[in-house]
Amino acid sequence: MSSKAVFEFLSKHSSLIITTHDPADADGLGAEKILYLIAKSMRKKVRIINANPIPEIFRFMDPENVVETWKNCRKNINRNAALVIIDTTDEYHIGEPREIIPRVSEVFAIDHHEPNKFCTFTGYIDSNASSTCEMAVELAQDAGIVVPTEYAEAAYAGLVYDTGFFAYSKTTNRTFKAALAMVETGINPYKIYQALNENSSTGALLLQKKVLSTLEIYNQGRVAVQVFQKEDLETTGAQFEDAENFINIPLRSREIEVSVLIKETREGQTRCSLRSKGSVNVSKIAQSLGGGGHVSAAGFKSTLGPVETLATVLERVTVALLNTAEDQSDGRLPS
Repeated sequence: MSSKAVFEFLSKHSSLIITTHDPADADGLGAEKILYLIAKSMRKKVRIINANPIPEIFRFMDPENVVETWKNCRKNINRNAALVIIDTTDEYHIGEPREIIPRVSEVFAIDHHEPNKFCTFTGYIDSNASSTCEMAVELAQDAGIVVPTEYAEAAYAGLVYDTGFFAYSKTTNRTFKAALAMVETGINPYKIYQALNENSSTGALLLQKKVLSTLEIYNQGRVAVQVFQKEDLETTGAQFEDAENFINIPLRSREIEVSVLIKETREGQTRCSLRSKGSVNVSKIAQSLGGGGHVSAAGFKSTLGPVETLATVLERVTVALLNTAEDQSDGRLPS
């Protein structure tokens, strides 16, 4: 669907609930804030309700405390409201707010990831966009909205977070146009860089040291694997979200084509992040294991333990590398 579908959806509903994946990241939060602004401009009753509180590193994105948490408002949900899911099309990625899906009047998704074949929601999906914030800024421009500085900061943070500060492959002229529109509101890009990159705890630094010590190389030097378990969070005092960017470190090596990070939450759930330099479509691997993402960046939640999850992922990465080699020998482009 086109962006026009978003406004058609919004115009049909007087009350809206906006949510994103759990845990929320900068792109999900920034896009939530811009959609909230759009809905407010259309005189809608609108709330942002996420599964859990905003991770500490992203709290600067919500100085107005607009974002609510599920446990604080689950008993006073308007059943006539419509639900907007941001930055994912998988209801199981949003956590506890998925409980209201059978009760709301309609569900609409806004996302920039590779299409999920199991998604049953209507929505505005643009996998060519660098981020959901890029899409949200364009929607605000279509609506003729002047974005206040505090909202522009959130949108810009989401843009740079999901593009690696304009370094990732999906960065296009659209991305820079959206970023420029936010900068022109008067935001300070360096302030946002500091908030995202120079604001972690000593515990996060100790966790990075611990995770790097687990680094193993597979597939003739083409695949890097790192692992951390819940005990590592406890001994270092770090937060789970502190490990978000650890997966990118091995990709600094020219030989590494795929990076895998196996993570265990404090509750003992295993999660896996996958990154690729483009030769392997890690989104297909993640989708085959119940997750999703982009060609070069994806992830999934696992019902297995870290060891079993790693074995499963390595098997599928190996097959993908073999298929890539065959495609290249045949002169074909990898899918």
